[in-house]
Amino acid sequence: MGLVDRLRQLRAKVPEDDLEGRTQALVVQGNEFGFDPFGLSKANLKYAITVARWLYRVYFRAEAHGIENLPASGRCILVSNHSGQLPFDGLVIAAACFLEPKQPRLVRAMVEFFVPTVPFASYLFSRWGQITGTPENCRRLLSAEEAVLVFPEGARGISKPFSKRYQLEDFGKGFMRLALETGSPIVPVAVIGAEEQAPAVNLKGVAKLLGIPALPVVPYPPFVAPWPLPVKYRLYFGEPMKFTGDPDDDLDEPVKTVKHRIESMLHVGLREREHVFW
Repeated sequence: MGLVDRLRQLRAKVPEDDLEGRTQALVVQGNEFGFDPFGLSKANLKYAITVARWLYRVYFRAEAHGIENLPASGRCILVSNHSGQLPFDGLVIAAACFLEPKQPRLVRAMVEFFVPTVPFASYLFSRWGQITGTPENCRRLLSAEEAVLVFPEGARGISKPFSKRYQLEDFGKGFMRLALETGSPIVPVAVIGAEEQAPAVNLKGVAKLLGIPALPVVPYPPFVAPWPLPVKYRLYFGEPMKFTGDPDDDLDEPVKTVKHRIESMLHVGLREREHVFW
């Protein structure tokens, strides 16, 4: 069976999702105009969810393992590896948290600082519940019992060369400091598939001149800012990890503990994977 036939067969098994019902089931503290304190609007969110569901169910044919480890309510920090040149991994994680559990959860991703400078991005991202990744924004969300998604590798992770796929960059310590300050459990997430979605070479010098973290170039059209290949995503949600201690102490060891947990989950998932595309 050829690749195209195999993909058609898999897409035929896409389950139905009650997007309207799930959107209404989200717990959102909106004002009289329908916006929450961070700019989220359910009316706008449903359009983003429609696109995210198509990418999750049809294009990437994603699987979510261990989704029961995601707390049904209350504050938590999802910590994941980051890759793929463009942040489709964040979209797929958020879609899994919305589509897979009995009680859908809205995940707030901490977007890179350059994103709000992109035309329309600042407006749309806030309407869809995503905000700029500052410590203060994260504290406010966790205080409101929200689920927050962070990528401690930052732009270094998303712009890795293909030769370093599934090799984690150093983790920043900010997520651990926030977890200790707010008493939030950390849910480790391993993403398999994004590393192969856009095998690219980054033109770092040109990217620096343009003021962006990376400029990936791939050997197929449109060459720059590539649309991802239809790889199969596999997500692994680990058991929540709880840490205690002084957030002003040396955080190297607890951060390494989370990084090693995600590395172990990646190794398990890669051993179980039969093919990049199915």
